[in-house]
Amino acid sequence: MLKIAFTDGSIRPWDDDETKKIFWHSSAHLMAEALESLYPGVRFGVGPAVETGFYYDVDLGGHQISESDLKKVEDKMIELARSKETFERSEVCKADAIKYFTEKGDPYKLELISDLEDGTITFYKNGNFTDLCRGPHILHVDDIKAVKLTAIAGAYWKGDQSRQQLTRIYGVTFPKKSMLDEYLVMLEEAKKRDHRKLGKEMQLFTFSGRVGLGLPLWLPRGAQMRNTLESFLRRKQQELGYLPVVTPHIGSKDLYVTSGHYAKYGKDSFQPIKTPQEGEEYMLKPMNCPHHCEIFRSEPRSYRDLPLRFAEFGTVYRYEQSGELHGLTRVRGFTQDDAHLFCRPDQLQEEFEKVIDLILYVFRTLKMTDYMAQISLRDPANKEKYIGSDENWDKAEKAIIEAAERKGLKTVVELGEAAFYGPKLDFMVKDAIGRKWQLGTIQVDYNLPERFQLEYIDADDSRKRPVMIHRAPFGSLERFTAVVLEHTAGHLPVWLAPDQVKVLPISEKFTDYAEKVCSLLKNSEIRASVDARNERLGKRIRDISLLRVPILVIVGEKEATEGSVSVRREGVDQGSMSIQQFIDYIKSAIAEELA
Repeated sequence: MLKIAFTDGSIRPWDDDETKKIFWHSSAHLMAEALESLYPGVRFGVGPAVETGFYYDVDLGGHQISESDLKKVEDKMIELARSKETFERSEVCKADAIKYFTEKGDPYKLELISDLEDGTITFYKNGNFTDLCRGPHILHVDDIKAVKLTAIAGAYWKGDQSRQQLTRIYGVTFPKKSMLDEYLVMLEEAKKRDHRKLGKEMQLFTFSGRVGLGLPLWLPRGAQMRNTLESFLRRKQQELGYLPVVTPHIGSKDLYVTSGHYAKYGKDSFQPIKTPQEGEEYMLKPMNCPHHCEIFRSEPRSYRDLPLRFAEFGTVYRYEQSGELHGLTRVRGFTQDDAHLFCRPDQLQEEFEKVIDLILYVFRTLKMTDYMAQISLRDPANKEKYIGSDENWDKAEKAIIEAAERKGLKTVVELGEAAFYGPKLDFMVKDAIGRKWQLGTIQVDYNLPERFQLEYIDADDSRKRPVMIHRAPFGSLERFTAVVLEHTAGHLPVWLAPDQVKVLPISEKFTDYAEKVCSLLKNSEIRASVDARNERLGKRIRDISLLRVPILVIVGEKEATEGSVSVRREGVDQGSMSIQQFIDYIKSAIAEELA
């Protein structure tokens, strides 16, 4: 097993996520050293590791850099790595740190230092480059054997559009060249699976500048896929006792002030809409949970009524930066498969575990079997980011940890990843080509019931606070659709495909028979349509392959005479069947997929 040595004295396996994070952050420092050597006077913002590599935000001053220059930077990084430098850590007082970066002329590092306390500042040096950094780093720079700089983008300093625009350079590195080769193959496969490309070919969704950035328009075939996902989850939720609710797309600003969302996310929301006559302020809904709290409050509740499970496919709006928008995975308007469960404290564990079961059922059905549960807790060193008492946080975190243990989930704990009102269990799913996606979340919340003064009458006639569980198995329909498309490369299971069957007459003479077959399929609740365009059969088949219709039916004289169909599934000939046999075949395929 390949292992990497670190500056803190530890030696860790490469396959560990934390190892890769430190390795890639160290690589950002190596890239900075290369940039400083090639472009004297360059200044640096931040250079973190990300899920698949790293980036560094840099101010190039008077220099210019383009995609064609990246190979030169890669070569310099390899040259520096071969010099067998080590990362050297040093503790620096605040005055000396300020002096160093003042003399160097780096205002971005000086701004970062201004927010740090004296006695907490450390530098890391590799070769001729010194950076402000907490560390740790890899010990030996020559562990970096393969480098690929992948992209250049613009990024505002600290994400503030009023600040300096920097150049963001992305890259990835590996301790073996063979690993980079495998990664590049994966990147090529990812391009083929890009949901934006598939969405266009399969005619699922589009965007319009007139409608607005980050606001997807679902085309008929995409809307059908979306409706099928909703119906799939609605049926399961109905079995589990969920109650449907519907809430408006806007709400009074006061609602989100009460919940705490305005204080935490106000700057990331669309700004309030003011009514000129009454002087009221409304907001596009950024969250569904405050609305569901008000539904709970709408009438008296007894302990016998609990648990109450309110479910809604609720559309919410967030003002994401335009540079961060990406297809369906990062949008400004999206629909959450949201539900909020209100239960007694003694019901919390059972309800939480039932939600885990629901999420795992969704994953199994869509063949997403490689996943890890991330226990997202608050950062104990930064408690001011969160609302509520330590007692309630301790109870909520304990409930999640125990539920994950009882379910035997493979887990990892991440401090600082909790929601501001409660800890979470986030499901991290690997797709067919090994990329990780965050899908499905469950959150325990003692705090919103406090803020909204939610109550139920207990068996002893006392008033008690319910505990709230937030959950979304899909996360959002937009993001989930994107992930499913990329996971399957667009080859959706029959139950989910917008068109389950396409009927192709081999010539115009057999269009009437094709329409008859299609009608019988529709009467059996099978989504089918006829392609009788005045095109050669081969071209129609190629066009339909772009739509990724899973089953093709070809009919001609023989089929019309016999009352049969010739069936192809995913390009493989399934032979000739009677129409009823074909209907039974499809029903059986769907039942098997949903089993």
